[in-house]
Amino acid sequence: MRSPSYSSPSIADAVIPSAAPQALPTEPRFHQRHVETTDTVRKELLDGLTKPQADISPKFLYDELGSSLFTAITLLDEYYPTRCENQIFSRHSPDIVAHAGPVCSLIDLGAGDCAKAERLLAHMRPSHYVPIDISVDYLKTAVKRIADRYPGLDITALGMDFFNDLSIPDEVHADQRAFFYPGSSIGNLPPDHAADLLANIRRQCADGALIIGVDLVKPREILEPAYDDAVGVTAAFNLNLLRHVNAILGSDFNLAQWQHVACFNEARSRMEMHLRARVATTVRWAGGERRFEEGERIHTEDSYKYRPHAFKAMLARAGFGQIRYWTDEREWFAVFCARA
Repeated sequence: MRSPSYSSPSIADAVIPSAAPQALPTEPRFHQRHVETTDTVRKELLDGLTKPQADISPKFLYDELGSSLFTAITLLDEYYPTRCENQIFSRHSPDIVAHAGPVCSLIDLGAGDCAKAERLLAHMRPSHYVPIDISVDYLKTAVKRIADRYPGLDITALGMDFFNDLSIPDEVHADQRAFFYPGSSIGNLPPDHAADLLANIRRQCADGALIIGVDLVKPREILEPAYDDAVGVTAAFNLNLLRHVNAILGSDFNLAQWQHVACFNEARSRMEMHLRARVATTVRWAGGERRFEEGERIHTEDSYKYRPHAFKAMLARAGFGQIRYWTDEREWFAVFCARA
């Protein structure tokens, strides 16, 4: 699961001076470069639901209710990634930024509310901040907060699907770019797709760096409760996906007929989330239907876990060098910084 912003008492609560206190305010620029039509979204959902092994993209987990449920997940005792990454940045931000080297542009992938990058700005002091998320509308409130806090900072917010298109506009200076990708979202991609994304990032930061959060391999006794908590919040988060699909397709998924399943696939080194049919059921939508037998599953999310040496090798294959990483005290999570 992707990780939203964390709270860091040692950094977030500090009084941070403006990056350029004498500068005149700079108006942020917004570019919506990715637009999904209703037909495109419906086709993506129907393509997944009609596969022999049905699946639904995890991006559909994050409607308004789903996003709120995920925020609740990060507060659970079982869900460690947010706290572990928080600890790493609280303790090691100056070292991470120093290893990244001089930065002209900080490019924030999956920026969300921009809170994680905001905690780096005081250390990094870039002249240009480029938050990227699927929708610029989602970024606008956060970008206003950043602009008010750093009135001399140039900001270009991009609404784009960077998994499929990571073309940075010319207004973002090509030199000394640092890409920032926290929260272990890289784990939602199959390793070959993750490798492609890393190589694409490397091509676009020739003399810059990448700072990236990575969830590490742990015993299933730790991993599985993080995706199937005792309170049932993650189950509600996964089941809410069907409510969202019903709203988009006009389908008739009955949530009571489905059960959340989370399991660690050791052979593939990934956590998997599924929805399993409690009973045989037929789901209908305008122009079609799908029969699900009792026990049949819909695959909703993967989250790959890496060993440090394996992810370091992946970064090296993508063309990065001078690779360092920092972990939390239990070595459950890592933040890598690699030079291009």
